[in-house]
Amino acid sequence: MFHVWSPWRYHYVSTAAQQTGCIFCRAIQEVDQPDSLVLYRAQYNYILLNRYPYNNGHLMIAPYQHIANPADIDSGVTEEMMRLSQRAIQALREVYKPDGFNLGMNLGKCAGAGVEEHYHLHVVPRWNGDTSFMTTLAETRVIPEDFNTALSKLKPYFT
Repeated sequence: MFHVWSPWRYHYVSTAAQQTGCIFCRAIQEVDQPDSLVLYRAQYNYILLNRYPYNNGHLMIAPYQHIANPADIDSGVTEEMMRLSQRAIQALREVYKPDGFNLGMNLGKCAGAGVEEHYHLHVVPRWNGDTSFMTTLAETRVIPEDFNTALSKLKPYFT
């Protein structure tokens, strides 16, 4: 039997049913809480760690405005989001030394959006060979770094 240790998930599984509203709106409202995953706040968008990351350093960039479709938002928000993605990529290159990146949005449930009502941009570092046997055979991801460590490594790049 395989055991994957992920103690940070306990809070979610024990309180998820009690939480209401948008996770992105809640994240920015709770930015001063100890378990906040918000890394950086800009004028129109903010950067946060993904609570259920694909890989170490999986970041998301979300606008403050609660909106589902990026076509319905001011171009200044989009321009800032792209600048923040450049900054995120550079920080992740420095800290994690990935071989590449996935950068994208899932718009709509059929496209894989876990949160349809508040669009966001994923920045996912990738390494050659990062599809391990756990992912292939057990449909399980192992993320070896906790959120506080990731935040402390990345924070200096966003001051």
